[in-house]
Amino acid sequence: MLPTEEAEDDDGDEKQLSIIMTYPLAAPSSVRNMDVIIPYTSDMPCDPRGQRMWWAFLASSMVTFFGGLFIILLWRTFKYLWTLCCHCKGKKKDVQRVSNPVVLSDGVIKVVGQRESEVAVTEVGWMTSVKDWAGVMISAQTLTGRVLVVLVFALSIGALVIYFIDSSKPIESCQQFDKDYTLQIDMAFNVFFLLYFGLRFIAANDKLWFWLEVNSVVDFFTVPPVFVSVYLNRSWLGLRFLRALRLIQFSEILQFLNILKTSNSIKLVNLCSIFISTWLTAAGFIHLVENSGDPWENFQNSQPLSYWECVYLLMVTMSTVGYGDVCAKTTLGRLFMVFFILGGLAMFASYVPEIIELIGNRKKYGGSYSAVNGRKHIVVCGHITLESVSNFLKDFLHKDRDDVNVEIVFLHNISPNLELEALFKRHFTQVEFYQGSVLNPHDLARVKIESADACLILANKYCADPDAEDASNIMRVISIKNYHPKIRIITQMLQYHNKAHLLNIPSWNWKEGDDAICLAELKLGFIAQSCLAQGLSTMLANLFSMRSYIKIEEDTWQKYYLEGVANEMYTEYLSSAFVGLSFPAVCELCYVKLKLLLIAIEYKSDQRESSTLINPGNHVKMQEGTLGFFIASDAKEVKRALFYCKACHDDITDPKRIKKCGCKRTKSNYNGYIKSIVEEEQQSALSPKKKQRNGGMRSSPTCSPKIIRHDPLLVPGHDQMETMDENIKKYDSTGMFHWCPSKDIEKVTLTRSEAAMTVLSGHVVVCIFGDVKSALIGLRNLVMPLRASNFHYHELKPIVFVGSLEYLKREWETLHNFPKVSILPGTPLSRADLRAVNVNLCDMCVILSANQNNIDDASLQDKECILASLNIKSMQFDDSIGLLQANSQGFTPPGMDRSSPENSPVHGLVRQVSTTTGANIPIITELVNDSNVQFLDQDDDDDPDTELYLTQPFACGTAFAVSVLDSLMSATYFNDNILTLIRTLVTGGATPELEGLLAEENALRGGYSTPQTLANRDRCRVAQLALYDGPFADLGDGGCYGDLFCKALKTYNMLCFGIYRLRDAHLGAPSQCTKRYVITNPPYVFELVPTDLIFCLMQFDHNAGQTRTNLSSHSTFCPSKKSPSALSIPSSARPGRSRSRDLRDKQNVPRTNRGVSDKNWYTDEPENCFPRNTQSKHTNTHAANQINQYKSTSNIIQPIREVEEEP
Repeated sequence: MLPTEEAEDDDGDEKQLSIIMTYPLAAPSSVRNMDVIIPYTSDMPCDPRGQRMWWAFLASSMVTFFGGLFIILLWRTFKYLWTLCCHCKGKKKDVQRVSNPVVLSDGVIKVVGQRESEVAVTEVGWMTSVKDWAGVMISAQTLTGRVLVVLVFALSIGALVIYFIDSSKPIESCQQFDKDYTLQIDMAFNVFFLLYFGLRFIAANDKLWFWLEVNSVVDFFTVPPVFVSVYLNRSWLGLRFLRALRLIQFSEILQFLNILKTSNSIKLVNLCSIFISTWLTAAGFIHLVENSGDPWENFQNSQPLSYWECVYLLMVTMSTVGYGDVCAKTTLGRLFMVFFILGGLAMFASYVPEIIELIGNRKKYGGSYSAVNGRKHIVVCGHITLESVSNFLKDFLHKDRDDVNVEIVFLHNISPNLELEALFKRHFTQVEFYQGSVLNPHDLARVKIESADACLILANKYCADPDAEDASNIMRVISIKNYHPKIRIITQMLQYHNKAHLLNIPSWNWKEGDDAICLAELKLGFIAQSCLAQGLSTMLANLFSMRSYIKIEEDTWQKYYLEGVANEMYTEYLSSAFVGLSFPAVCELCYVKLKLLLIAIEYKSDQRESSTLINPGNHVKMQEGTLGFFIASDAKEVKRALFYCKACHDDITDPKRIKKCGCKRTKSNYNGYIKSIVEEEQQSALSPKKKQRNGGMRSSPTCSPKIIRHDPLLVPGHDQMETMDENIKKYDSTGMFHWCPSKDIEKVTLTRSEAAMTVLSGHVVVCIFGDVKSALIGLRNLVMPLRASNFHYHELKPIVFVGSLEYLKREWETLHNFPKVSILPGTPLSRADLRAVNVNLCDMCVILSANQNNIDDASLQDKECILASLNIKSMQFDDSIGLLQANSQGFTPPGMDRSSPENSPVHGLVRQVSTTTGANIPIITELVNDSNVQFLDQDDDDDPDTELYLTQPFACGTAFAVSVLDSLMSATYFNDNILTLIRTLVTGGATPELEGLLAEENALRGGYSTPQTLANRDRCRVAQLALYDGPFADLGDGGCYGDLFCKALKTYNMLCFGIYRLRDAHLGAPSQCTKRYVITNPPYVFELVPTDLIFCLMQFDHNAGQTRTNLSSHSTFCPSKKSPSALSIPSSARPGRSRSRDLRDKQNVPRTNRGVSDKNWYTDEPENCFPRNTQSKHTNTHAANQINQYKSTSNIIQPIREVEEEP
């Protein structure tokens, strides 16, 4: 359409020309070529003829570009010629300078022309400084440069937005500068671009290449037309779309702002920015030529297309779809599309798939954690698998923990599989997963490690190289501590000796909550405690694990076992009502009144140093704010100890009604009560104390004195004991373990015949599978609890290792300072080796393997341990020694011999008698795969899918798996005192100070026996108490467990916490089954049976080591329990005896008289020189059969001693 003229006004006074233009423009026939009428109004001064001046805008850009290019080339040509000319002259001047030097008065030779060269150098330095200043201004290395670069980019995007706005207007139109705000803004932007162009030009090293850069070309075709628009009062859309090319620098800007850090993100942004900038620029060119038309067609072939329609056209063109609804009609447009299809298609085909691939490969879990106000979070890393995570969450989020207001953030460098992802989704309200590594500070920032409450590191318990796994976890600790030194870290370690490396980290501080849970240390510690009290490993594992209560109505052993399994270990502060009371009084009150079992407290000494005391005794009085360790079924029950009030709750019989009261309790309210209790305790303790000082020994089980803790220097007869300790007995430098000078492995290595002639009994047999290539399992952690100093020397159980000598040589470096340790080279699968060490007379047989993690098939990881266990259980033995004991002693029950001065239940600790079948030998087998527990007992009905703690071998304490220690991670997080308590219980007294010593020397250091080190012996230990006979016999037959608890606590300061009961005891009829199971913390009214064994925490008895009559028979050196008469029985009286064993008997008698030149076992065994006080007591045969697997403390068999030359 052509513009139309309206008629003049009727009055004809004035003629107003109004040109209304319908877009696009078309030239009338009366107008010359290239003269196109543009919109014109009277208030906007423009060309009245409406002639287009697009060429003026384009010319300004072309003149600027080619003019500058010409000047640069001309300058380079002139500079080249000048340099060439000066070079020729320079040669002549150099000749003159050399031939005509000038010598100054001070002796300095000055060449002619030096002044001129100095001036040139000065000029170059000035230009260089200006150039450097410009370079600094546009460089992103400085803050000013970064701000300037970002500002230029932002203004370029702003100019592009103004172009998008102006694209809806005609290509060229009259505009008044002072009224057009977009033109004013665009003018300001371009002035800034001009200044920035000048800085870039000054800083450029090569001016020619700078002039041809893309950013320079953009400035040439966008900046000059703006100034022309102001001059002509008209606007031409022109080539302003070139500002879209600035988008190519988008990734650089994001890198300057430190937003893009990874190569994938930089590459993705680069591809997207290039693709989008090319797309928008090409659309701008099509928009210009299609709305203007071809110049040689007088612009008559134009078509109205909006800018966004051109964007659409370019996209369908690049994708080769070509719907045809929009197409180019001008020749210029079509010619451009021909070339654009070639490049655009190639770009679309290469860029788009790569962009999609980068987006698809982005980490699904690559975000950042957003902290929730009022909610803590922890970071869990390390070995993240379905098994480890499920075990951790099952214990951490257990309902018995009350409300766990903690969010768990898992960080791992491998994305979870479908099963693990489903597990995370089931716990999505409290669990989040992020893909990354704790070794990367960026990933640590993503999970907000600086605000995390703790960081937990899980270890791969089944790895083939434990040292490498520990090294990886130590590196994780270093990385986390380096990023945030104050973060609390709880890490799992596989090998005990690797814990020393954590001490090298400066910010590692166990006092601030950092803990290392060594699985080898605790696993072997649990097993060692089972050697002292069979079944204890199961009880402790259940206490520190969160188990849901499973109710069983049937009267089976599982019912009582599961009732005990529901108990866990908790901590809570004691009420002020307990302040001033002794520990036994508080313990009894909590058990009877609150139905809570208090086993330990956190005690603060006068130096305000906190220490965990387990069953400390009468001398410890409760302080204000004392922290107690309780055994209870859930956390809510433990609150009773905090809420208990004497005034409000004294008459309450139902413990569930003990809630927080509203009275204001003060210490004055309880002064009378505390005073009366204290006086009662003093009176009750007075007479036994006097009796002990006067007479010394207890005369009968019914009037046994109360065991009271004494200062070691005040105990009667302690002077003699101390002297003996200083001269003979040796302890390590901390006083926590028995110690002896290091011995060569050859001195403790026995042949099969030597072991057979030693006639071992009451010992611990350790069957170990390993070779020279096997990973070390750390046997020191098994031996240390068995060599704790709270045992007297004669109570130490001899330890015999049966296994590969090559492997044991590698372990011997950590074992050579422990007494009563010997080695029998062989294999645990050899029955001859097992008979040589008298496995049927041992107190415990431990089966370990160092080859378990070298097998890919999980079902075969425990094959050696299972085969060894089944091999021992199928063995048959003669009972010659046991028969002699039965005839001479009548199987004195495992309580105490009534007529023996050893009849205190403190000494009435049971031990295994000789058995005729291997099924009755006490065995504990270590397993790696929980499901393999089904193969240990062939007569049980455990389902293969049954959880480990529900199986019969675990409930009986004959199987132990390291997986039960997973719960210690969450238990330690909620209460760091828990780990201290369990290490105190199972390790025999390992302390951080001892760990530091072992880190320095990797061996225990011997020390002198001082009052301070001897005082460290005064700590309680776990034992088993028999009920068949002794002071508790009246309660053993139908009595209540609560009465036993109170009597043992009041009379002997013994804290009972569980029962080890025969599996079929609930049937009430005699049974041949000798298997037992664990019952944890029975209720007060729980009925006892005579065959029960009671787990108890007993006090250290200083007097037990003074004379031989005080010795505890359960751990007396085993050869001393055999009499010569047992060895003189003729072979005819022993049917089925092998010829080799007859020969062994003949060799035994002369062996007892051998001199010091022979090889012997132990050093420093002074207690064997004391005579035995032996008595016999007969009892009925039926009762003996009920306890036929245990031996009494008195023994008539005379010792077979072996003397060894002292080192």
